[in-house]
Amino acid sequence: QVQLVESGGGSVQAGGSLRLSCASSGIVSGYTVTNYCMAWFRQAPGKEREGVASIARFGTTEYADSVKGRFTISKDKAKRTLYLQMNSLKPEDSAMYYCAASRFMYPCAVINGRDQYSYWGQGTQVTVSS
Repeated sequence: QVQLVESGGGSVQAGGSLRLSCASSGIVSGYTVTNYCMAWFRQAPGKEREGVASIARFGTTEYADSVKGRFTISKDKAKRTLYLQMNSLKPEDSAMYYCAASRFMYPCAVINGRDQYSYWGQGTQVTVSS
């Protein structure tokens, strides 16, 4: 019943910005998906899928060291949508970005936390040129 659909990816030059969106639907244990841990992961060719940022029910956020100060995760519960604002993009940020949701409300792992997330979107491609 849970569905996640990413959008907003594209091609941008280094230093540019993109805003990713993840529209969610469905209910988990009586609550909409955005009440649970949600996160953004990314995977580049030849690399493992890695956590980028997470956000908990009441807004607590965590970020991978590589994106701290540049990326901001947020959500709009009314719209049931998760966002990732990406600024000062680097070529190393190029990857397929995936939206994920958990059955847990807290804590919301971003580092080594892939197994916590049960629901995944199909991904949106981000390409940053130098």
